[in-house]
Formats: sequence, C-alpha cells, structure tokens
Amino acid sequence: MHDDGIHDGFDGDAGYISTGILPADIDVRAEISAGYEQFRPLDEGRVADYIPALARARADAFGVCVAGVNGRIFAVGDADVEFTIQSISKVFVFALVLDILGPEEVRHKLGVNATGLPFDSVMAIELNAERTMNPMVNAGALATTSLVPGATGDEKFAAIVDVLSCFAGRGLDVDEEVFESEVTTNFRNRGIAHLLYGYRRMYCDPDVATDLYTRQCALQVTARDLAVMGATLADGGVNPLTGVRAVSSECSRRVLAVLATALYERSGDWLFDVGLPGKSGVSGGLVTVSPGKGGVGTYSPPLDPAGNSVRGQRVTTFLSERLGLNLFTSAPSVGPAAPVAAARTEG
Repeated sequence: MHDDGIHDGFDGDAGYISTGILPADIDVRAEISAGYEQFRPLDEGRVADYIPALARARADAFGVCVAGVNGRIFAVGDADVEFTIQSISKVFVFALVLDILGPEEVRHKLGVNATGLPFDSVMAIELNAERTMNPMVNAGALATTSLVPGATGDEKFAAIVDVLSCFAGRGLDVDEEVFESEVTTNFRNRGIAHLLYGYRRMYCDPDVATDLYTRQCALQVTARDLAVMGATLADGGVNPLTGVRAVSSECSRRVLAVLATALYERSGDWLFDVGLPGKSGVSGGLVTVSPGKGGVGTYSPPLDPAGNSVRGQRVTTFLSERLGLNLFTSAPSVGPAAPVAAARTEG
C-alpha cells in the first residue's frame, strides 16, 4: 500500500477506509509553483518578536512542500530552510502518548474537546470542571508532555526526539539559542503547569514538563520535514520515505480528529476555508494533512494577529482547492440528479 499511494478503499487492519490520491505529478508541481508565485509578494503580517531569537527570521522567507503517501516530494522556495517547530510539536508528541496510553486513558487524562479560547488560556482550565483541555492548546500540551515515558527528563526528551525524527525521516536537533531565548519568556506556561499540578492534571514535576515542552518546541525542522510528517499521519502512521511505522493507524486517525476539531478560537474558520486538519507554529511553520493523500508543509515567518503564518494559510488554502485535498469535497454519485427545486422541498 505504501509503494504506489493508490488505495482500493480496504485496509486489512481498519476495514474499509476513505480513498483518494494526489493528481498527476506534473499537475502537483504546476499548482505548487503557481501558489508560490502568487503569494510570494504578499506583504502582510509580522514576524514573532516576543521570543527574541525568532525576531531575526527573514520576513521574505517562503517555502512550500507537498509529500504524497507514495513518497513523492514536491518542493519550491525555502523548503529546506530550518526553523524551530514550536507548537506544531504538540501534534506529534500527542501521537506518541496516544499510541502508548490508548484513546480512553488519553480522553480521561488530557481531554479532546475544543476550548474555543486562545492557545494559552488559563480561563479555559477554570471553566472546565474536570480541568482537562486538549493536546493542541498549551495546557493540554504540557500535560501531554508530562505523560511521555521515561524516569527522568532526559529519558522523556529522548523519546520525544525519537518519535519526531521518525515522523520526519531524519534526526532532528534542538536550536539551543531559541531554547534559551524561550526559557527567559515562558512564565505563562510555567504558571499553567503549576495550576494543572494543583488540579492533579500534571503527571510529572511541572517544572520538568515545562522545560521539556519548551525544548521540544525548539527542535529544528524544514517545510519539507513538515510535509513528510503530515504525510506520515496521512498514511496511517507509516513514513512514506523510510517505510518505518511511527504510530499505529488507529492513533493516526484519532490524532487527526483532535487536530481538526480542537484548535484555537479560529478552528471553525480554518475548516470552513481549508477543510483539512492543520497546525501552525509561531516561527512560521504550518502543516496540514489530507488523509490518504499526503501532507503539506509551509514556512513563512510573518504571522496574522492569531499567530498563524499569513502566506502559509493562503497557499495552503490555494493547494487544498487546486489539488482536491479538502476532506469535505466529494464528487456527485453517478446517475441523474434530482431537480434542484424538488430536492429543496424534500424533508
């Protein structure tokens, strides 16, 4: 199933599954190039400056990559420029924990419902009687990181690096300068971790969890890496380049469900416009996943007021439409269509 990227709709482990393939290679290359050229001149947004080391990023940097579940890669621009993964790491650390603990324990300990509030909201914790969030907001992500296996912080971080590297298909390293810069500014996350610890929703020392979370956010990736990581989730947990399984198929689909529904206050707008599970980071990265087809990774540092890459969102929306990635787009069934007027009166 991992050789040609074409699925017949049946998976021996999962039963019948959603199907679909990317367009022909020549069309994928043409659309990526068209999107890149259309949005490269865009001069909107601001580079994140609340983390000093991120403020030096080039505002004109722009890279786009699509990775198919068949292992084909299509890249343009600054797709191989390294930047720190930031909160995109939440997706893959959650996958690690979910794969180990299983869905019911994760649901109990972390929660999976959207908050509808900003990513670093403390109010969201207080409003939820069980004090669980979801793994895509900072509170839930800190709790998720605290559940990573290991007796020490070093052992836990080694497990994090191993699984993210497996998703990317190459060894990932920490940008120590960015890490040190974030350590001097992560007071809110420290407070959130201690608040959760008081509610018994932090599962290791809160300072250790905060340090681990800050360090995982400083792992260096490229737009190409993000596309491959997304394609790994799209292909049921198997890296399409290496053939190595990162997580189970069941884990992949549950991660994507949380990713699609449990983002921040703009998750509805994102699904309405793009129709794909996606996650951004304040360094300018963005990953989106089209299950069964592949992943899209983009890099462009200028952000909108919600902290999402402006160019990344625009080109991802473009590619979702032009490459048929949107989960909610379907072809009509074969056969005569009912008259529109008659269809509207039924029911």
